Amino acid sequence: MAMLSANFSSSSFSFVPSRRFQTHKETATVTRVRKDTTFSKASLRTPSIENRDLQTVTDANTRLRRLCESGDLDGVVKLLRVSPKRDIDPRTLCSVLQLCADTRSLKHGREVDSFIRRNGFAIDSNMGSKLALMYTNCGDLREARRVFDQVKIEKALFWNILMNELAKAGDFSGSIELFTKMMGSGGVVMDSYTFSCVSKSFSSLRSVEGGEQLHGYVLKLGFGECNSVGNSLLAFYLKNGRVGSARKVFDEMTERDVISWNSMINGYVSKGLTEQGLYVFVEMLCSGMEFDLATVVSVFAGCADSCLVSLGRAVHGIGVKACISREDRFCNTLLDMYSKCGDLDSAKAVFAEVSDRSVVSYTSMIAGYAREGLAGEAVKLFAEMEEEEGISPDVYTVTAVLNCCARNRLLEEGKRVHEWIKENDMGFDIFLSNALMDMYAKCGSMKEAELVFSDMPVRDIISWNTIIGGYSKNCYANEALSLFNLLLEEKRFVPDERTVVCVLPACASLSAFDKGREIHGYIMRNGYFRDRHVANSLVDMYAKCGALLLARLLFDEIASKDLVSWTVMIAGYGMHGFGKEAIALFNQKRQAGIVPDEISFVSVLYACSHSGLVDEGWRFFNIMRHECKIEPTLEHYACVVDMLARTGDLSKAYRFIEDMPIPPDATIWGALLCGCRIHHDVKLAEKVAERVFELEPENTGYYVLMANIYAEAEKWEEVKRLRKRIGQRGLRKNPGCSWIEIKGRVNIFVAGDSSHPETENIEALLRRVRARMREEGYSPLTKYALIDAEEMEKEEALCGHSEKLAMGLGILTSGHGKIIRVAKNLRVCGDCHEMAKFMSKLTRREIVLRDSNRFHHFKDGHCSCRGFW
Repeated sequence: MAMLSANFSSSSFSFVPSRRFQTHKETATVTRVRKDTTFSKASLRTPSIENRDLQTVTDANTRLRRLCESGDLDGVVKLLRVSPKRDIDPRTLCSVLQLCADTRSLKHGREVDSFIRRNGFAIDSNMGSKLALMYTNCGDLREARRVFDQVKIEKALFWNILMNELAKAGDFSGSIELFTKMMGSGGVVMDSYTFSCVSKSFSSLRSVEGGEQLHGYVLKLGFGECNSVGNSLLAFYLKNGRVGSARKVFDEMTERDVISWNSMINGYVSKGLTEQGLYVFVEMLCSGMEFDLATVVSVFAGCADSCLVSLGRAVHGIGVKACISREDRFCNTLLDMYSKCGDLDSAKAVFAEVSDRSVVSYTSMIAGYAREGLAGEAVKLFAEMEEEEGISPDVYTVTAVLNCCARNRLLEEGKRVHEWIKENDMGFDIFLSNALMDMYAKCGSMKEAELVFSDMPVRDIISWNTIIGGYSKNCYANEALSLFNLLLEEKRFVPDERTVVCVLPACASLSAFDKGREIHGYIMRNGYFRDRHVANSLVDMYAKCGALLLARLLFDEIASKDLVSWTVMIAGYGMHGFGKEAIALFNQKRQAGIVPDEISFVSVLYACSHSGLVDEGWRFFNIMRHECKIEPTLEHYACVVDMLARTGDLSKAYRFIEDMPIPPDATIWGALLCGCRIHHDVKLAEKVAERVFELEPENTGYYVLMANIYAEAEKWEEVKRLRKRIGQRGLRKNPGCSWIEIKGRVNIFVAGDSSHPETENIEALLRRVRARMREEGYSPLTKYALIDAEEMEKEEALCGHSEKLAMGLGILTSGHGKIIRVAKNLRVCGDCHEMAKFMSKLTRREIVLRDSNRFHHFKDGHCSCRGFW
């Protein structure tokens, strides 16, 4: 723009006076020629007056021109104010307008425009061009456009300038409209700059169709071989994701400069097509074209994305030879490349060699430490950059440190960074606030995350997604759903794909089937199911809400299934006790070419465990180790122990644990302890319990489990001893509770609860069911009452179990034929399990009960678990 303005300001206009504006010398010459004419004194005075008027006119234009040349705009305007119209030449006004344009003085420019219009000067193409230029340079694009609408401007240069300025101001549609007017004006010869200007507007508007039409017009007018036009078309297609079209333009270019090559390399790399981008770089080197800093920066980015550290080192050497290795951008992108490739030694070496470190250098190094899990070094470097180097961290640096604290669960370090943010008045930055919430949520400190969220003056959808996802992951499902409802009520932001991915686990956690269906409807209305993350979360939600058939239907609708899709569905079959279906799906996944990972094997081993498929479980355990070369983790060993313990092979499970190549944790011993309870092996349970208590002395659940084993064996003294031990340690047992969703409202019950409005009706129903059970020969399994009392008291205690109360409410209040869905936070007891089977037969209702271990589908007096629970 400055170059164009300079061209205008350097233009000189020849001033050839007409006969009417003859100089004093010329007049005297004419007088001398007419020697035969006799002049009286009066006649001699008349020519001198005309000469003085002519001198005034000439002096006004000359003085204005000289003031323009000296840049004295104030003097120009002052002189113009006192000069009558007849004294000013239009070409002088053009010079004045040019000065206004050069100095970007809108105030003076408007005054000159007013002078022109007030005195009735004819605005021709030349003056109109200067007026338009003045308004364009001064930023008043509306007035510039008005001039274009009123005056026929023939030079493409002025059209190009206005188009470019409209695009700079963000008025891309206005720029395109001006181009359309230019096309239809006739007589205006477009040049290469015209197409470069307008292609940027089409690109910014993401108007692929308009850009393609422009491309056709370019070829029609013969500008296809112009390098600058080709580069602008390259930029257009790459920005709109049309890499293939961009490559076609690139291949058809007869002359390519370094910008052409850089555009193609960067286009490939930024679209994730790193291999093609690097191949173009090799082509560039082979063609003899000299690369520049921008080339190397793009190549480093490609190497970082693909972890091609060897190629990155080679390019590093090329950069050193080309003498660009001292450039800040070179060092920073090189540092970033090494850190992203995991070569921290090289990254540290580059960082040490940077003489003038910037905030970008520190941010790249901190992010590198964070990626490698070296949280201590990242936090230390963050402290050093300000204390020792005097470099103030920016938003990106602080975010990198917060991400490091979040990834490594460093709550105290994260709090110190939060204090630094407050001290430096950066607390209101939305980007940082979101990162802070994420850090607190991942560290399990939702109270602090909620405070950050509440204090935010401005929120975006990422803020809502972060807090909702934090509540979901930290088992605050009710809070997550409440915030999601608030987001819908406020209507300030539209929940996106990420939002539903965050809230669906909350529905799954609560078995909130009805709420999950509402969100499913929202997903389908907004077309979010195409997002694979959303589809996978939806399948997972339905599986965990007990709607396995719906989960499978949605799974089959996922067009492009990834490893997560298959694993979620296999896990769903496993938790419902459909081991054979899980195995069939696992085999189908392998046939589809999806390579299983550690989590996939956890899912299929879990399915075998909960279906009593011991032989199949061993087969998959060996496939994992020998065929897939995956070393078993504690989770895999826990699944095998659980599988053996559930089927009653307790001694083999014990030997398996002792032969493990890695030390067993409390979960593995706990799985064997659960097996001891199922098969009533008190002696082995005592032996296993001591191992568990050593590993997790503060876990109340294992003490309670052992107490229940003693209670079922009616060893009440041992029960008292364990309960005393729990009390001495100050431990508290998590109360058993069950819940059921009725008409969108979650009803929660605890054992012996009588606070629900329907308590009397529920208890009456349970008494009737118990009476019918006796009539048909069923006896209450009073050993599950877990109290030392008479049989009648035990039976009454059993009737108050929370899962029975929830099932009773479901039968009384849910619609006829509707599936009753109940969830419990602990393992369902044997008596409740038997009653649920009988209730499903008596009421002809299907009951789906999810406990802490698995799902139980009760129908017509049978359960899907087939005893493996």
